[in-house]
Amino acid sequence: MSPSCHVALHYFPEVSSDVLRELSGFLFIIHRLKTPSDTVKPRAVVMSEPKAPTPAPGDTYKGWLFKWTNYIKGYQRRWFVLSNGLLSYYRTQAEMGHTCRGTINLATANIAVEDSCNFVISNGGTQTYHLKASSEVERQRWITALELAKAKAVRMQPESDESGDDSTPPASGQGAGSRNSEVQSTLRTLSSKVEDLSTCNDLIAKHGSALQRSLSELEGVRLGGETSEKFRQVTERATLFRITSNAMINACQDFLTLAQTHSKRWQKALQSEREQRVRLEETLEQLAKQHNHLERAFRGATVLPSSQSNPSIDSKGPVPVKGDASDEDDENEFFDACEDVQEFITVPADPKYHRRSGSNVSGISSELGMDDGTTSLDEQSLASNPESPQSQELVPVRKRRSRIPDKPNYSLNLWSIMKNCIGKELSKIPMPVNFNEPLSMLQRLSEDLEYYELLDRGAKCQNSLEQMCYVAAFTVSSYSTTVHRTGKPFNPLLGETFELDRVQESGYRSLCEQVSHHPPAAAHHAISERGWTLRQEIALASKFRGKYLSIMPLGSIHCIFEKSTNHYTWKKVTTTVHNIIVGKLWIDQSGEIDVVNHKTGDRCHLKFAPYSYFSRDVARKVTGVVTDKDGKAHYVLSGTWDEKMEYSRVMQSSRGGENGAEGRQKTVYQTLKAKELWRKTPLPEGAENMYYFSTLALTLNEPEEGVAPTDSRRRPDQRLMEQGRWEEANAEKQRLEEKQRTVRREREREANRTASPSEEALIEDSISDSPLKTEEVEIASEPSETTYKTDTDETSSDLSLSSGHQDNYTPMWFERLVDPMTGETTHIYKGGYWEAKEQGSWDSCPDIF
Repeated sequence: MSPSCHVALHYFPEVSSDVLRELSGFLFIIHRLKTPSDTVKPRAVVMSEPKAPTPAPGDTYKGWLFKWTNYIKGYQRRWFVLSNGLLSYYRTQAEMGHTCRGTINLATANIAVEDSCNFVISNGGTQTYHLKASSEVERQRWITALELAKAKAVRMQPESDESGDDSTPPASGQGAGSRNSEVQSTLRTLSSKVEDLSTCNDLIAKHGSALQRSLSELEGVRLGGETSEKFRQVTERATLFRITSNAMINACQDFLTLAQTHSKRWQKALQSEREQRVRLEETLEQLAKQHNHLERAFRGATVLPSSQSNPSIDSKGPVPVKGDASDEDDENEFFDACEDVQEFITVPADPKYHRRSGSNVSGISSELGMDDGTTSLDEQSLASNPESPQSQELVPVRKRRSRIPDKPNYSLNLWSIMKNCIGKELSKIPMPVNFNEPLSMLQRLSEDLEYYELLDRGAKCQNSLEQMCYVAAFTVSSYSTTVHRTGKPFNPLLGETFELDRVQESGYRSLCEQVSHHPPAAAHHAISERGWTLRQEIALASKFRGKYLSIMPLGSIHCIFEKSTNHYTWKKVTTTVHNIIVGKLWIDQSGEIDVVNHKTGDRCHLKFAPYSYFSRDVARKVTGVVTDKDGKAHYVLSGTWDEKMEYSRVMQSSRGGENGAEGRQKTVYQTLKAKELWRKTPLPEGAENMYYFSTLALTLNEPEEGVAPTDSRRRPDQRLMEQGRWEEANAEKQRLEEKQRTVRREREREANRTASPSEEALIEDSISDSPLKTEEVEIASEPSETTYKTDTDETSSDLSLSSGHQDNYTPMWFERLVDPMTGETTHIYKGGYWEAKEQGSWDSCPDIF
């Protein structure tokens, strides 16, 4: 008798010999389930090793297809390769070894058939391929191959997701081999456990059936001699079923524990492999981009900076583009007729510069000619330069409002406006507030200080070139609030002012005053406790060209830093409002800005690219180069005026091919990796119902105590419009305009009485020629361009801002002087406003409201 039988007889003496034989075999199985598979001796009947799956044949499919590129080039012939669930394409078969133009994963892709030859592959995100086969048969072959590859890729995904690892996998070589053998050993162990579980399942089924049969026989037996025999059989069957069930439960627990342990380890191993694959893919992609950049730079073609290497059309652009924009033909460049060709090329710098940029800043500074002990522009000076909160005294800050009443949805009846204009002079036609936003032009001018932190950081810079980058970013940031602001601000009344006192919150205060009404001009002065002063005088000229309105700001902006005494000046670019007559209004900024440091001779040339339907560049793009007085480039700036600006340090520059404008050679700049210089703050929640105002703009018209009686916050028509009472606002606006006309006539009569006879005649002539009596319409040299010159109240100057007549008016807080830097006649703050506010003395202010 076997040892297992002796054990069974010891524990179950009432069991018969037939049952003992089954029990002994089952005890051996239980012993095997509790013992690792590599220590179990082979039996006469052993488990069969699981057969390795036969590898499936390769699913690679290659061939020519036509791929949609853009509306200019249409479909272009490309070489496509389908392999391992990935569809890749190349220009030619020769490119397969080094340059892949694009790849899409079929596991997450959607395949749709458009017609007999066309089909579309899209992953639901940024990649969409519009493809066309040469024939319907060829298209069907590709569809079949793609569907099979997709099914296999989808099937492989859950299989790979079920595996895991609980320990850090070896990196390579011997570790990879040991990991493979460990996996094979674990698989054999799990297979053994699975087979034993199958045996237990069969025994449970067998003994369960026998127990059921015995219970059925017991129900039909009569009381007598055979009763005890039946009870004994039922007891034996029940005992065997209980033992089998317990063994099955224990075996399941062992299998589950073993599977969970190895599952975690395999998951970790798989995650490590995936991360390594992603790193390799990123490295290969970067190498391919650098290779492509160098090739194109060598040929003299247009190349984007590395930070904007994705040429897909920006989502902010008003025109969608069909297909994937990543496919670009380097041989052909198409531009809109009004689009300017990029003046320079940027390519990644040699890796030796990257290795030195983090640890040897002084070495690079000396190469750039900045070996005067000053720091260079790196991530420490640009990214982390805010005010230290520990050094600031804690002062209770006023809580500003974060909402204004929602914009009413009033319909505009053009006929109701036009019928009231019949028989009236153009200067007396009232323009309704429906076209306005509840802010004045003075408040819009103060919005230039939205990103004052850039000037705070610039004030800390010891290097003028570094400071120039901050000033240039501040220049661009002033346009970020205009992208959705199609409403016209209220034109200020003559003598109207607006103060913005943010000394406690931000360390600066600013004052604006309307210093002239014909032509309209506003003077602005801001001073900060952190070492900078900003001043400007802005007049506006506009040209209406039928479909769009161009607004050209006139005048210079000055920024002076107290510590370095650097004095910067620049002018604003042209703002264009499109779809004036028909369509949805949208705004574009275009032109060039030269930011000049008059002390050192440094210069930054910024270029605002106009939107072009045919351009493959990002919309609202801005590029710039910072140069020293000798014309040597030190930094390249790039970005968009409505989102962000980045800077790249120039390591080396050279001349490229002769593909520039008018055959000139382009300059190729080797730069370090681009870093962010400025980013737009997101608009507050619900901004679309509040005229798209920014956080600062929402607070500009908030009522404040102690401001001057001429402050824009006290303007009644503007306040009524903000509250949604537009009909009352229109009536109040017309009253203010008529009052301003009366005051102006009185001022002219007073000047006429005090003037000499010759001056009196001259004034009378100027009054008779004034647009108050006569409307001038000047037809420009271009047939489609009309420049309207109308002397009017605050609304009619929307059409014209270029009259030669000067107001006989002396501003309260500004005086007209000749600027020593630019030689221009401008209004400069003469002081007295903040002192008058502290004393509460506003007796000298005119009553304009």
